[in-house]
Amino acid sequence: MRKRSAALTAGALFTTALLFAGCSSGTGEMPTGAPGQNSDSATASTAATAFNDADEMFVTMMIPHHEQAVAMSDILLAQDGVDPEVVQLAEQIKAAQAPEIELMKSWLENWGIPADGSGMSDGMGHMNHGDGMMSDSDMEAFEAASGDDVAKLFLEGMIGHHEGAIEMAQWHLEDGVNPAVARLSQQIIDGQTAEIIIMKKLLADM
Repeated sequence: MRKRSAALTAGALFTTALLFAGCSSGTGEMPTGAPGQNSDSATASTAATAFNDADEMFVTMMIPHHEQAVAMSDILLAQDGVDPEVVQLAEQIKAAQAPEIELMKSWLENWGIPADGSGMSDGMGHMNHGDGMMSDSDMEAFEAASGDDVAKLFLEGMIGHHEGAIEMAQWHLEDGVNPAVARLSQQIIDGQTAEIIIMKKLLADM
């Protein structure tokens, strides 16, 4: 079984980016609904709320991070004969993160910021937004796997993926100013910490 290192570089990369970003604030229109709500209902209510570069950077980085988690879940769910508990976990991850992607995109739209990160400062725009993400070769190996291997690779990859997201969220809570983005950060920390415990148990039982 291939082992991935849990010691990822999310904190260091995110810290460097924050040094470039600083804490300059801006203003924008954004949804104030609680994270985890249906994105349509969340975007229905908006209010003028301050946001800063840390909020912008976190959201811009977390969108592709979530997108890969959904893609990983889709690959797992397309396989036959996978442990039902792993299937259930993949469904749970997709159900949680897909609406959060739409919510974060709506924030950027209301802030007037491109979702592809092209509007970020040079320091932020050149950052690797992947912390914890699987590499291209990792994804290729995962897509080519079958049987028990695909479940193991999913769990190993998603544990590292979640750990990276948690570190990013922790850094955001220290430097961001937008309350709705902060609620999403805390939701990521709480939800993904719980999922890591489940995934480690599933791996140990294999």
